[in-house]
Amino acid sequence: MHIDKLKMLAVDALEELKARDITQLDVSKLTEVTDLMLIASGTSTRHVAALAQNVVEKAKAAGLKPRGVEGGDNADWVLVDLGDVVVHIMLPEARALYDLERLWADMPTDTGAIEASLKRFEERA
Repeated sequence: MHIDKLKMLAVDALEELKARDITQLDVSKLTEVTDLMLIASGTSTRHVAALAQNVVEKAKAAGLKPRGVEGGDNADWVLVDLGDVVVHIMLPEARALYDLERLWADMPTDTGAIEASLKRFEERA
């Protein structure tokens, strides 16, 4: 499935159950793990779980098999891995604490800079 369709599938699933503050981050130049991250807030642990379950169900209905789901029914953060799109659904408190938007925005985009950082880290170890 094309990444735009995959993104819209996930966003529609989140909006259907009233997720709050849906944000997208293009991380394609920062990591090889995924191209796009969606971050959304739920109002309670039950809401977070329901949002994640809806994303999974919509993906399966479209013929996709999610690569994984991390978190659970009473979690304040659930991650749904759809491959090219990773969906983070969090309580506002967890979202503020981990601040993924700022974390990924502060990552170097130059692969040479990333490799140099990794080399410095390895040299210290």
